[in-house]
Amino acid sequence: MRWTIVGFSALGLTIAYLDRAALSVAMPHMSDEFHISSAVQGVLLSAFFWTYALFQIPSGWLLDRFGPRVVYPVAVGWWSIWTALMAFARGVGSVVVFRLGLGIGEAPVQPANVKIVSRWFPRRERAFASSLFDMGQQIGTALSIPVVTALTLFGGWRLSFVVIGAAGLLWLVGWAVVYREPEVHPRVSAAELAHIRSDRGGQTSAEPAVGVTVPWRDLLSDSQVWALTVGYVFRSLAGAFFLTWYPSYLLDDRGFSEADFGMVGWIPSLIAIGSTVLGGIVSDRMLASGVSPNLARKVPIVAGLGLSACIGFAPFIQSNVMLMVVLTVSSAAHSFAGAAILSLPAEVARSSECVGAVAGFQNFGSQVGNLLSPIAIGLFLASSGGSYVGPLLGAAVSCLASAAIYLFWVRVKPVTQTRDDLAGPAGQHEGTTA
Repeated sequence: MRWTIVGFSALGLTIAYLDRAALSVAMPHMSDEFHISSAVQGVLLSAFFWTYALFQIPSGWLLDRFGPRVVYPVAVGWWSIWTALMAFARGVGSVVVFRLGLGIGEAPVQPANVKIVSRWFPRRERAFASSLFDMGQQIGTALSIPVVTALTLFGGWRLSFVVIGAAGLLWLVGWAVVYREPEVHPRVSAAELAHIRSDRGGQTSAEPAVGVTVPWRDLLSDSQVWALTVGYVFRSLAGAFFLTWYPSYLLDDRGFSEADFGMVGWIPSLIAIGSTVLGGIVSDRMLASGVSPNLARKVPIVAGLGLSACIGFAPFIQSNVMLMVVLTVSSAAHSFAGAAILSLPAEVARSSECVGAVAGFQNFGSQVGNLLSPIAIGLFLASSGGSYVGPLLGAAVSCLASAAIYLFWVRVKPVTQTRDDLAGPAGQHEGTTA
């Protein structure tokens, strides 16, 4: 049953990324209709991340308090409605409002998926399970290009937002039927529940860990929470390019036609799907073979982010074929690091009850990068006559900075210890269990 649950999580993230990436695909058409400059396009592409970032930390708290079964479908229903409302946009102001609404709804999705994996999987399977739900972002991003392009050519860009908004409403019906916590799920056998709990030390409570939270002051004083947050800021500064300016780069700067873009533009996201899963497999296999958790999680992260820095070569490549190869390698390597990164909140959290909150802080860092990147690129393009050299070199530097943070700052707990075990009775927090 745990694999069915993570499959639903992946589908939810797929729909989320399809919704959020649709604007970047539709932007060339919208900019013609609304006469939008490059600088303003950057603001529009960034607007989603304003509320998405702001609501990350509250979302993590809500997930720890009420659980994914309640929070996740409410979020999906909310964001699906705001996606469909894009069809009624009449200018820059309305686009900003609708994207802000979308950001609020999608804020819980990644912390929810991290929380679900921490509840449904033993430690030795979490990176692979994280890779399965995380590939939803690559699938959604990849699908956004042919789906939105086809719908736009068929009925205009407004139709595309109505169709993909309806997809989320269908998902939440399935989630309401399928999801329960593993301890109370009627389709979880005693053997599977024992497997899920197999490497949690003494934590064998038959009750789901919902309704217990850790005080925020403890999280804010935890250096590892800050390490995950800052590391993700720099990672997303690079990754945001593929979510926002990538279509415009190929169409406007590299001379791709819409037909060419529809045929090959999805390739980096498609290859990234496989690399996401591969990264999770490598990390968990290393852990299972006896490699320390610190190395098992960090090797895929550092190697992936280091290789992803090859995006800095893109503006100096003349051949569009070689350009797509480099962009594909960069995107795939960036995704290779993702599963291990998403497993980190459960690895560094003080207790299982605050995994959602830690994931919220981590994803807040991600959205800070996603918020800043499109605005910075838009301003740079407006001031440099449309040159992408600076933005792509900046993405490369961000990848290397993120790799260094994960390598030197993040500390993963040993297999046999938890943060509460290390702290002893004095380390127990109000409202938590050791």
